[in-house]
Amino acid sequence: MTPDQLCRIVPENSVRFLGHDTHEHDVPHLIHVVSGAAELVVDGREVTLGARHNLWLAPHVPHSMRIRDGGMALGPMLSPDTRPPERVHLLGAVPAVTRVMMTVLGAAPATPEQIAPFREVLDSVLGELYRPGFPVPLPEHPAARAIAREAGVSGATLDELARRHHTSVRHVQRLFAEQTGLSFTRWRTRARLNTALARLRAGYGLTEAARAAGYLSRSGLLRALRRETGLPEHLLAADPLAAVEARRPAA
Repeated sequence: MTPDQLCRIVPENSVRFLGHDTHEHDVPHLIHVVSGAAELVVDGREVTLGARHNLWLAPHVPHSMRIRDGGMALGPMLSPDTRPPERVHLLGAVPAVTRVMMTVLGAAPATPEQIAPFREVLDSVLGELYRPGFPVPLPEHPAARAIAREAGVSGATLDELARRHHTSVRHVQRLFAEQTGLSFTRWRTRARLNTALARLRAGYGLTEAARAAGYLSRSGLLRALRRETGLPEHLLAADPLAAVEARRPAA
């Protein structure tokens, strides 16, 4: 028998090897590529995931998937409160998630009672990754809120973001100051530092965390952490996650 024929022997699990047509779920959903690659169309946008990469979807996000290179993917449902920080959130490769998913693959839970503890652990891992180290309240104004959702992950300047959302830099700065209590620059710095902390919690090194947060080097990340926390750089360099989480919460 060919691999494709073997994949179809257990019909309810063939989706892991072949993919599926467009559908959506009522609860948050994680797509984890175990091996090979997966080509998806998510909310009308094409996304390709490599081995061990993850895509975290909010409820009611239409998506389809085709698996290639003889690969395999898992798609566990999450608890209703385990929502991603944005509607479609590309996680990349996260060692902590990979460990859980490989355990799921080996244990092969089948009944609701067996699945429940695995879901709880996955909920906990994802929730812990995005527990903010620095408060970043979202502004209420629609344009400012849309800019905020882009600012933490985009390298665009404030001028570019303002033009994209048909407003002015001065208006955005005023909205952030009034509605978040932070300047736009400090708000964006905190959002990026939270991204770096999430990567550190996931098991990445300092250099990888810095790059994920938009810093050119680990030194740039350490300087930003020092300015935001007031902690000495040598303490942050030794164990940045422990140092940040041991301090008093930022105002």
